[in-house]
Amino acid sequence: MAHRQFTMLRSAMAGVEAVVAETRHSFPRHTHDHFGIGVIERGAQVSASGRGLVEAGAGDTITVNPGEVHDGMPIGEAGRSWRMLYVDPAVIAEAARDISQGRAEAGEFSDPVIRSVAIARRFRELFHRVTAGDDRQTTVGREEALLSLLAEVMRERVGGDRSASIPQGVARAQDLIDDDPAAPLSLADLARESGLSRFQVLRAFAAVTGLTPHAYLVQRRIAVARRLIAAGTPLAEAALAGGFADQSHMTRVFVRKYGVSPGAYAQAVA
Repeated sequence: MAHRQFTMLRSAMAGVEAVVAETRHSFPRHTHDHFGIGVIERGAQVSASGRGLVEAGAGDTITVNPGEVHDGMPIGEAGRSWRMLYVDPAVIAEAARDISQGRAEAGEFSDPVIRSVAIARRFRELFHRVTAGDDRQTTVGREEALLSLLAEVMRERVGGDRSASIPQGVARAQDLIDDDPAAPLSLADLARESGLSRFQVLRAFAAVTGLTPHAYLVQRRIAVARRLIAAGTPLAEAALAGGFADQSHMTRVFVRKYGVSPGAYAQAVA
């Protein structure tokens, strides 16, 4: 492993930067202007934080707040590797207001090390959606992943009604998706239509329908594509008309839902 290797990846979310690190480097005390959240993927480190000296190992989620003095030293000679997202304070503040339904004007990471398989899994999902480098990840999906992660990490700080279920607002959000499943919708679009906050839409939609807005959107898109294929539309055209980035993306979703490929389905209904 290189003594110090960092890679900045292209991010699909405004106000979010993504970094992958493989290093044995010991960092002196320093601060960041952004919020940082990541997962140690291999190895371990010890670091000073706003909460004192902490250790983090593989699978642990690590966080840092803007202006918080911290350092970092590997435990052992092998070094460590991590994936990290640095988030603009304005993005965190907006999310905190959303999650708390206006009761919190700012967010804060209270735990420099979080040992939670579920939170690490949420982070990895968000990191993938932000850095996948293609159009298969929808805006709704990225926003869902960010809000869901922050709601877990900052739960005590921002609170919020986590059990809200508002059927009328959800119905309006569903109608917006149903009217044009191929449209590039965001959670903000659904929130405006429903009269709810983005976080309320996310939680209430799942409670009422059993699916997150992103999952529901994908289901509606594949239903559109299936109808077009059944009507004889070429697969590539059906994928684009259904709102998918390309035919291969549609194929993966189609197989996952129906158990057969779009090509096999087209032959069966021809």
